[in-house]
Amino acid sequence: MRRLLILAATAGSAAMMLGALGFQYIGELPPCKMCYWQRYPHVAAVGIGILALLLPGTALLYLGALAALITAGIGLYHSGVEQGYWEGPTTCTSGPIGDLTPEQLMEQIMGAPLVRCDEIPWELFSLSMASWNAVISFGLACLWIAAARCKD
Repeated sequence: MRRLLILAATAGSAAMMLGALGFQYIGELPPCKMCYWQRYPHVAAVGIGILALLLPGTALLYLGALAALITAGIGLYHSGVEQGYWEGPTTCTSGPIGDLTPEQLMEQIMGAPLVRCDEIPWELFSLSMASWNAVISFGLACLWIAAARCKD
């Protein structure tokens, strides 16, 4: 049973990543900065899941739960920014300037898609992608914890 729970949690994070990439490249919905933040813990959870299938013990399982809870928390924070409950990061659509000339900077600004963290580009049943990430990731954290507590 433990192995099945680990597989389900790992596959869940992998599916979330595939979904995010599908929205980005097939649906042509470029992610904002906070969308990227939500992806990193899912990638970590997939790696943790692979290791947990190979190595005994429960420490990796709780680490997987932590990764899922981190992305859920970021998703919840992002949802609050989208709904206007609190302010998001001021750097949500900017990046480092470096040694660009004013003309190069203007060209970079004009060529980049404007993706704001406080706008909802897609929703289903009144939940944005960030909200869905939070809900599903909390469920994945429960799977990780159930795997850790499983006695088989």
